[in-house]
Amino acid sequence: MSVEDRGFLFADAVYEAVPAYAGRCFLLQRHLARLAWGLRTLRIEADAAPLADAGDELMARNDLLGAEFSVFYMQVTRGAAPRTHAFPKAPVPPTVYAFAKELVRATPERWDRGFAAITLPDQRWARADIKTTGLLPNVLAQQAAAEAEVEDAIFIREGMVQEGTHNNVFAVIGGEVTTAPATNHILHGVTRAFALELCEELGIPARERAFTVDELRGAEEVFFTGTTTEVRPTVELDGRPVGSGRPGEITRALSDAYRSAVAPG
Repeated sequence: MSVEDRGFLFADAVYEAVPAYAGRCFLLQRHLARLAWGLRTLRIEADAAPLADAGDELMARNDLLGAEFSVFYMQVTRGAAPRTHAFPKAPVPPTVYAFAKELVRATPERWDRGFAAITLPDQRWARADIKTTGLLPNVLAQQAAAEAEVEDAIFIREGMVQEGTHNNVFAVIGGEVTTAPATNHILHGVTRAFALELCEELGIPARERAFTVDELRGAEEVFFTGTTTEVRPTVELDGRPVGSGRPGEITRALSDAYRSAVAPG
């Protein structure tokens, strides 16, 4: 890649990470549709459709067809051009980068213990719905989580819950699964949308609405969804237990339904 690539110089790029099970990409077309939307929104002249075949090829080339859990990553930048903030005057070819690698899934024993998170002010730009590679606020927040010896950090904007650094967050409040609305302040997660569909299939009340950090801290259950997260319970928030301090029944039901949906067969 050229040192003048705009992805390198400006984070002028979008990306997708797709989960795969036994080498089979899950919800690939939804991820490609979001990538295509991001390219259009940033006015990057590139076609996302050919990347569908790249996922299958990379799974095979990296011997991942028998892997329990892996990821297909794809990134498209505006391309290489002399450094200036405005788009290149003459068209340049986009830079496409992709890889696949195996992931380590949480064991049932580790999942049953649950995970921990902290809350932090949301310092990101106002277009978090675009899956751009400009992730410095996410990096800093995730580093704060690492230094606090917890797994996740949750962004709070003006007292309202948004999402995690690399995943979407849900709370069970009064028996209802609750998650922030799909505005420009959160990524419209593919796994997030699938989890809401699972709620409907299972007859679990669910709603997208703005909710406060105080509601989050008083929730019966908290869980995250994401490509590498799947459905993961949070049992400790800002050093205090969530609900009973154990993964809740709704989180467990959704996780079981998700694992059933992605199981090879």
